[in-house]
Amino acid sequence: MKMPVIKRLVESQSLESLVAAEQAILEEQTPAFEVEGEDEGEQLTHVFAAIFILNHMQDNGSDFKTALREYTAKVRVSIS
Repeated sequence: MKMPVIKRLVESQSLESLVAAEQAILEEQTPAFEVEGEDEGEQLTHVFAAIFILNHMQDNGSDFKTALREYTAKVRVSIS
């Protein structure tokens, strides 16, 4: 998971386009825009993180850094 890639996705893509990219990757298709990552798993992680962050920003009126911290906290809990 690379934070700069996630930030670029949040800044450059809409929620709808990210959801479409997630679906494309899950169906082993190429998304409509480039998603950086070494493999499909990392690409999916980047898209999923961007979706979470955009939703968090909209739902809570938070900024990118706050939403990113919330996402990384959830990831830490899930792997511990």
